[in-house]
Amino acid sequence: MTWMIRRDPMSELRNVQEEVNRIFNTTFPKWFQNEEGLVKGNWTPSVDIYEGENSIVLEADLPGLKAEDFRLSIENYVLTLTGERKFEKEAKGESYHRVERQYGSFTRTFSLPTTVNVDQVAAEFRDGVLRVTLPKREEVKARQIQVAVKAEGARAKGA
Repeated sequence: MTWMIRRDPMSELRNVQEEVNRIFNTTFPKWFQNEEGLVKGNWTPSVDIYEGENSIVLEADLPGLKAEDFRLSIENYVLTLTGERKFEKEAKGESYHRVERQYGSFTRTFSLPTTVNVDQVAAEFRDGVLRVTLPKREEVKARQIQVAVKAEGARAKGA
């Protein structure tokens, strides 16, 4: 029996592009001075993606954000997370000695497999963590197949 495995080379290329963008955004951020003399740069939220039997789950760390600070969309099996974490000046007269937390706009895109049922995606935001559940379509879930076992003597009688 011959097995055919279908590959999508464009999907692999998108994954490489995402990884290169992540490396450049975290290693070589675009720094510039704003009018207050504070350093501002691009920010890339950290993401975990894992797969279960019935769904794929994406969790993104979005500390300090509110639900209105970001958007989540899916188009052509591409999930896009965009938003901005703004630097809020605490009080007049304070001078910062160090600003290590990153602020700024961000965009993360993820290519979804066609096994995902995009019509039933659910998202929940709690304690600064966005959790996106991407259910698998019913027809692609693994199924157990029962195998009937017949006694050896039964086969000989019928032959």
